[in-house]
Amino acid sequence: MASAAEQLAANISWSTFSKAKELQQRIFFTLIILIVYRLGTYIPLPGIDPIALNSFLEQTRQGVLGVFNMFSGGAVGRMAIFALGIMPYISASIIMQLMTTMVPSLEALKKEGEAGRKKINQYTRYGTVILATLQAYGIAFGLQSGPQPLALEPGFFFMASAVITLVGGTVMLMWLGEQITARGVGNGISLIIFVGIIAELPAALSTFFTTQREVGNALIVIGVLLLAVGVVAFVVFVERAQRRVLIQYPQRQVGQKVFKGDSSHLPLKVNTAGVIPPIFASSLLLMPATIAGFQGAGGEAGLLTEVSAYLGRGSPLYMALFAGLIIFFCFFYTAIVFNPQEVADNLKKHGGYVPGVKPGKNTAAYLDYVLTRLTVVGAAYLAFVCLLPELLISSLNVQLFFYFGGTSILIIVSVTMDTISQVQSHLLAHQYEGLIKKSKLRGGRRK
Repeated sequence: MASAAEQLAANISWSTFSKAKELQQRIFFTLIILIVYRLGTYIPLPGIDPIALNSFLEQTRQGVLGVFNMFSGGAVGRMAIFALGIMPYISASIIMQLMTTMVPSLEALKKEGEAGRKKINQYTRYGTVILATLQAYGIAFGLQSGPQPLALEPGFFFMASAVITLVGGTVMLMWLGEQITARGVGNGISLIIFVGIIAELPAALSTFFTTQREVGNALIVIGVLLLAVGVVAFVVFVERAQRRVLIQYPQRQVGQKVFKGDSSHLPLKVNTAGVIPPIFASSLLLMPATIAGFQGAGGEAGLLTEVSAYLGRGSPLYMALFAGLIIFFCFFYTAIVFNPQEVADNLKKHGGYVPGVKPGKNTAAYLDYVLTRLTVVGAAYLAFVCLLPELLISSLNVQLFFYFGGTSILIIVSVTMDTISQVQSHLLAHQYEGLIKKSKLRGGRRK
């Protein structure tokens, strides 16, 4: 028997959407903000030599800066004011999540409710500015270093203007993402990354089809399209997969009333860590390569250049380290976001228990056992999806796999599913409001 919420969700249609004026306004507001973001990716950083920048990017587009350019929506390739993207904010958010589990004062602040959450968000913003300043300084220094600098007039004024502009761009993106979350359809930060990836997809498809038409190999085109559909279907299946732990609530008596026992379930996702492990792993591996790329713009060679040669995309060492870091961060981040002992204590407090398992420590141990096995499967899944494009790019030299595998496809699928869920939630809320108004009108007529 379907629940009331499931019945309402099944009745959602275009007519329901046409009546939900608030949802339409939220979607329109979200589109306006995303257009502003896309316009910002075309505003160039002042003081950059465009000819030298294009020649430098032609040498590094396929390797070092390709991933960063994809996530920033092409802002890195144009060295725009949004070249840093939203990644400093994501890094600061993850660092704050880690600190709330290790610092007692932050952990207590987290338990204070809405006031504590606002305080933690404020600390996250401060951390974003600090990380963005450090990264902007590194980029500005790399742009003006070497015998052939990319800056037109290297010096203090270029450094200051570049750092201020890049940090201001990141802060503006952070603000835009928060506006989408508060006044739009939600998931503002994720939507900004999603739009950045999708915006570069048409150009990648055009380049791919043009190249394959010149070669005259139709089998590769068909194979790539079929593989893309298969990867998307596989990612959707795993991202929706859950291990439902049965929770039983005993019969209880409150006053003169006796409430029957009820059963529910605790959903545990196969991929609890989400896209955080691939993002962290790729960031750590590409950091020395990025610095070496800037240093080598003028033909200089150094230790970082040798390290980047061993850690080049597609090399065995790169893929081995990439898989190892993904697995490590998958277990590490899962342990951060899900605390079996806390969940077991909450179940015990509300009278719930897992059938056949004693409440308290035994329940926590059982949940930890189940979660560990799920994390093994989730880590293997993330490693496979992220290594698949690396193997195909190195073997077939098809750069389109940047978008149909790895972190990009994980972000595209996850954000799409979350956005659809947000829209459905708004439509359900609109239907509930309509039912409440009708019930009030009927009640008034009966009187």
